[in-house]
Amino acid sequence: MHDRIRAPVTYLPEYLYQEPRRVARAWASVHRWPTYPGVRRAWLRDIARDRTPNRGRRFGQALVLAHELRGAVDALYAHFLHTPASVARYAANLLGVPWAVSAHAKDVWTTPEWEKREKLESCRWLVTCTELNARHLSALSPEPGKVSLVYHGLDLSVFSAPPPCPDAPMSPPAAELEILSVGRAVEKKGYDDLLAALARLPTELPWRFRHIGGGQLIAALKRQATVLGLDDRIDWSGAQRQPEVLSALRRCDVFVLASRVTAGGDRDGLPNVLMEAFSQGVACVSTNVSAIPELIEDGVNGVLVEPRDITALAEQIERLLREPALRTKLGQAALARVTGRFSHEAGLDHLASKLAAI
Repeated sequence: MHDRIRAPVTYLPEYLYQEPRRVARAWASVHRWPTYPGVRRAWLRDIARDRTPNRGRRFGQALVLAHELRGAVDALYAHFLHTPASVARYAANLLGVPWAVSAHAKDVWTTPEWEKREKLESCRWLVTCTELNARHLSALSPEPGKVSLVYHGLDLSVFSAPPPCPDAPMSPPAAELEILSVGRAVEKKGYDDLLAALARLPTELPWRFRHIGGGQLIAALKRQATVLGLDDRIDWSGAQRQPEVLSALRRCDVFVLASRVTAGGDRDGLPNVLMEAFSQGVACVSTNVSAIPELIEDGVNGVLVEPRDITALAEQIERLLREPALRTKLGQAALARVTGRFSHEAGLDHLASKLAAI
């Protein structure tokens, strides 16, 4: 996907001390602009409520962005409602241009309510990728209609339906079945719950689990797998490129994502990996968290359990492993669901029209 980007890419200083001259040049120019005092006052109000180095960094990045884009843009559009939207808001107000933003998952649920309200008041419009997010943010918006729903959707030219398999006899009972999960090893993905559920599967059931993804909890999860006696049944594949992920989806029998809400409020929105699994006709087990039920209808095109219900998770994984006909039924319904509702083309058209009118 990154290889398809043809536009020039410029990075803001990640940490201000790493590019002091660039930051100093920006401040030397911008602090003379007539818009600067008002934006500085807004930033001081923000930092009084959030006394963190990150808040100071956002203002410095906004100075650089405004300085380097002056006269070159008519509007700004930022992905994510937390840090990127703060930088875009300060910079747009310095430049005197409108700005807009898209909101997704963690940025929606871990940003303070006061900040969400003020950003919704300041921005021209906001799009978000789940119905749950849209309802939440619309309730905070000062204007009806400022928030709209745009599902991410899939590029179905990349995640096209798998080629049909030739007729073949049903796999023998002893054939090893593959359980796949794709995602970062972070708390909200619930991989410790998934490992605990796998440990409850009957020992005579032939399966392997493959995890694709990096993440800070990989080492801890490997230790947990060892304690649970699962080492010889798990493949830790690490981060993989999109073609490898697609190939793994086409080989697996069951896809599992045990998402949950963390103590800090972080959670998934509508994970793209579930849509990708649906596009390959894979039977999926996931949790009744956030916007996942907007994609998965329990018992119709997949299976949902309550988050952190390890017993139910184990039972549903075992059920799908033992019932190939059910896997096929759910997989076919999943493929129909994603191709009928979650192509990215409609979302891109909607965004294009909004950006053209900003």
